[in-house]
Amino acid sequence: MRSSRDGNGSDVLVIGGGIIGLVTAWRAAQRGLRTAVVDPEPGGGAARVAAGMLAAVTELHYGEQLLLGLNVASAARYPAFVAELEAASGQETGFRACGTLAVALDSDDRAHLRELHALQQRSGLESQWLTGRECRRLEPMLTPGVRGGLRVDGDHQIDPRRLAAALLTACERAGVAFHRDWVERLTVIRDRAAGAVLAGSTELAADQVVLAAGSLSGRLPGLPDEVVPPVRPVKGQVLRLTVPAARRRTSPFLTRTVRAVVRGSQVYLVPRENGELVVGATTEEMGWDITVTAGGVYELLRDAHELVPGITELPLTETRAGLRPASPDNAPLLGPTALPGLHLATGHHRNGVLLTPVTGDVMAELLAGGELPEMARPFTPHRFSSAASVRQEQPA
Repeated sequence: MRSSRDGNGSDVLVIGGGIIGLVTAWRAAQRGLRTAVVDPEPGGGAARVAAGMLAAVTELHYGEQLLLGLNVASAARYPAFVAELEAASGQETGFRACGTLAVALDSDDRAHLRELHALQQRSGLESQWLTGRECRRLEPMLTPGVRGGLRVDGDHQIDPRRLAAALLTACERAGVAFHRDWVERLTVIRDRAAGAVLAGSTELAADQVVLAAGSLSGRLPGLPDEVVPPVRPVKGQVLRLTVPAARRRTSPFLTRTVRAVVRGSQVYLVPRENGELVVGATTEEMGWDITVTAGGVYELLRDAHELVPGITELPLTETRAGLRPASPDNAPLLGPTALPGLHLATGHHRNGVLLTPVTGDVMAELLAGGELPEMARPFTPHRFSSAASVRQEQPA
């Protein structure tokens, strides 16, 4: 590979400073590649809204068994990844090996969970069926109406905001250069991605460019039509409540992540060690709208109250909405595109936090060695080679 070592040049230019862009930059820098990140607010993006469930088992959906392998591989890497990142950054990430409890509130939900349990077992995953009484013994705050549930001790959690902050520090310590600006357009020279031009007309040259801009990835000006990633925004509203310190000293409100299906919608409660309780999340096909709505807040509180009645006694400390980057098959786009020099790391949908470790490893291997690892090949952008026929409009 040629090297852009002069002026504003770099070996790798990452467009997008969310957790996926940051982990890609950190791992690339560790491989000795001169790396730069362009983002007006690195460490922001969807991580500011995500709950941080590392739920490879309880997030299993029919038809997504191929994605399951990547999710499980990434979940298995998390403990070592967190230990390395915390040592490199000197910051904690809020990683908790607390497990998850998925419960059913009526007979239909119970039948659905039974089917999911069977699918998990056929897929070689570990989960334990519990009666309603056993669920309430684990989590006494649950409603007495719980009909049964699945205990998954291997599905954990992390605080995405602290994860993003730690990755940002680790990148800075590894020598990653940050350009806090918008990208005006991708630079293409002789049919090859060669860097980017920033909003202030600064030109950045690079041997390789990684597009990791989340739901905005399809909006980068200068992308040839044939490589525009088919990524769309899926809105999610999330609430944060606080369990008062006095209440925590008496007994924990919840000891693990609890989730259920209420009226056909997923609801989850993620308890942090600092007393924060994250409740989410809506799934809305609303384009680029990130308005927090009264209806969204009401529905989340209503469903959470049905699951854990005592939640209405807690202070509501934050409401927020964000955009998940979704691909047509809900799996990420990882690897080289039809434009030489341009790679994608986007489209992670609801699994961005979970897939952070494996995405960093996959992209570093590609950037340093030129080959996409075997486990990532089913997720190459080429599977959507004809999907980028319509460019998305620029945001207002």
